[in-house]
Amino acid sequence: MIAGPTGTGKTALAIAVAAELDAEIVGCDALQVYRLFDIATAKPTPEQRGRVPYHLVDCVDPVVDYTLADYIRDADRIISEIRSRRRVPIVAGGTGMYLRGLLKGILPAPARSPELRGRLQAMVHRFGSPRMHRWLAGLDPDSAERLPPADVQRIIRALEIALTGSRSWSSALSREGTWSRAEERYPALKIGLGMERETLVRRIENRVDAFFDQGLVDEVRSLLAAGVPESANAFKAIGYREVLATIRDRSPIDLVRAEVKKNTRRFSKRQRTWFRKEPGMHWLDMDRGLEAVVGEVIRLWRNQDGLLPPG
Repeated sequence: MIAGPTGTGKTALAIAVAAELDAEIVGCDALQVYRLFDIATAKPTPEQRGRVPYHLVDCVDPVVDYTLADYIRDADRIISEIRSRRRVPIVAGGTGMYLRGLLKGILPAPARSPELRGRLQAMVHRFGSPRMHRWLAGLDPDSAERLPPADVQRIIRALEIALTGSRSWSSALSREGTWSRAEERYPALKIGLGMERETLVRRIENRVDAFFDQGLVDEVRSLLAAGVPESANAFKAIGYREVLATIRDRSPIDLVRAEVKKNTRRFSKRQRTWFRKEPGMHWLDMDRGLEAVVGEVIRLWRNQDGLLPPG
């Protein structure tokens, strides 16, 4: 598994290691799964995906609310298929909850009700999310306290659970936590990528500049014109949410660019904090250069027991 803050070079390292190990890559990114959201998600390019098999990128319609449970189900299936081909699965990405869920499993949530969900979505459009949040506070105060009034999708899910008679869900989460307390579900070599702070900040700012130069604003306009609703989960991503706001408010583009850079730097810091808490991580310094880090990953892999696909 290759993880770390945004901008540290996870994709490049995963591809280089995959070429050495005859491996396949399983994406671990909550936004790269969505089709059409291309620029600010920093997806691996078609050329990169052509070099090694790359899974769980560009595989979900953007109007779908793709959940942590969906990711675990899909990643489990793909990892099993890769191992059946006697190849090495490399899970690579920066979504810490996906990585934790894949390794530990999650507390099973109550079943969905598509019919009820549709009615709740219609009510959001009619009454607005703050009013729905107040309704949730009357049904499930704990969930309402955890969720901001603007988090439409999670408010709908919480209402769905409360209205189907599973009001103990919040207390179950509070009592047991999100993650299973069992042993990790996969033996894994965990690689965390670090980088000198000033170098990482420079890489992040250059990346954001590239997003805008590549046409991020036009991409957002195209998504809206194609019928992707502003409430879509992918529009919550850094880059998309700021551009969406400026299209509505007509803010100066330079201010939006600066806001995206600031928010990306903060996100990168949160990612680093999250992954630093992940047990068993081998932290490698990407300032050493890609070739040196690839060599170190291969050395660590060959020194591990029980990680190779079944022979």
